[in-house]
Amino acid sequence: MTGIASLAMVSLDCADPAGLARFYHRVLGWEITHSQDEYAMISDGQTSIGFGRVDNYTPPAWPDPATPKRYHLDLYVDDLDKAETQCREWGAGKPDFQPGETWRVLTDPAGHPFCICRRS
Repeated sequence: MTGIASLAMVSLDCADPAGLARFYHRVLGWEITHSQDEYAMISDGQTSIGFGRVDNYTPPAWPDPATPKRYHLDLYVDDLDKAETQCREWGAGKPDFQPGETWRVLTDPAGHPFCICRRS
């Protein structure tokens, strides 16, 4: 089936676009292609993730269903422990609730949950 659109990019709301771009630049190794107070972007040359400032931004409180997550990224890693340590050094948090053994849920500096998953 042929769609009528193609994905331009994924945009994430946050309070600090430049800071979140730096975080994901470190995690993914993608180039920061734009960085201002209101908006920042990273790209690997084919796919982009944008970060837009939202006044009074409130992050999801995963896994609290009263403030559900709005999205999450799944990222493959070779070593869960090493990747978790690096992400946490760069500002990620780790919720107490962890639903799996072959992946870990972390939160980026803006509070968005993301998963690091053991590469198969």
